[in-house]
Amino acid sequence: MDQPANHKSLSEIAGRMRDIDVAMLSTHTKGGKIGSRPMSNNGDVEYDGDSYYFTWDKSRMVSDIETDPNVSLAFQGKDGFFVAVEGKAEVSRDKERFRKHWQPEFDEWFENGVDTKGVAMIKVHAERATYWDGMEEGEVRL
Repeated sequence: MDQPANHKSLSEIAGRMRDIDVAMLSTHTKGGKIGSRPMSNNGDVEYDGDSYYFTWDKSRMVSDIETDPNVSLAFQGKDGFFVAVEGKAEVSRDKERFRKHWQPEFDEWFENGVDTKGVAMIKVHAERATYWDGMEEGEVRL
């Protein structure tokens, strides 16, 4: 989709997202409320609209996503840079898929790495990203 000249492209937004370590991932709970929690941005800096997060298979977040895959992500960067992402999430329990997105620092949380029992990976496929960069704001549809 062509963006007006004053709007950033997805690659420009991704470049600014590289230094953001934590995102807030929000899900819809069974009771219709919204649940949010901080998640490591996993060092996946070649953002193409897909984000990957590791968690425990028995977490409320996983059950929320399996009930309703509509999620949002919120990122706060430096110098007044913010990104809000809306998308669909899916849960994977496939260790081969884990390996593609695993970072060594995750071993602190999951002591046996990708072989830790009870680990799940959440993939969020963005449908829309809205950003604020100082006084500029815009949207990218994916």
